[in-house]
Amino acid sequence: MEKISSPKPVPHAVDTDFEVRSLDTMCINESQQVHPWWYNFKYLLVGLLFGIVFVKAEIISWFRIQEMFRLQSFHMYGVIGSAVVVGIASVWLIKRFRVKTIYGEPIEFHPKKFNKGQVWGGLLFGLGWAMTGACPGPLFAQIASGFTVVVVVLLSAIAGTWVYGYFRERLPH
Repeated sequence: MEKISSPKPVPHAVDTDFEVRSLDTMCINESQQVHPWWYNFKYLLVGLLFGIVFVKAEIISWFRIQEMFRLQSFHMYGVIGSAVVVGIASVWLIKRFRVKTIYGEPIEFHPKKFNKGQVWGGLLFGLGWAMTGACPGPLFAQIASGFTVVVVVLLSAIAGTWVYGYFRERLPH
């Protein structure tokens, strides 16, 4: 009679998060610099200025967002289109002149493969945006402007992000 051997042991503690991240462009340009805790206050200042611009440009207005989704006004399409043009020009300039970060680190752009998950994600994002009248960018400006009901939208966005992160490895990317 033949002796049956046990299967080979599977190595433990495989860093699957790193393996999954290596398949896409997450964390490619992450800075290696280490700074003190107060160093990030500059981002708070920029965020405050960004929020003020959102309020003044009526980008946080639920009515403006509804006008956009009902195709009744060009206002939001003009804002979004301007942002797209500025983004395209910025990326072109960064690539053309090999711009580096303020710390001298190179900025690298890596191609992303298109997949149907991006379409489904975009549709889900747009549906949520149309239903709530808020996308993630202006949520804090809406709350700071007194629209406290938007806290529910913020908590839902955080929960959705957590759910995606939890199931990320099992989703078709």
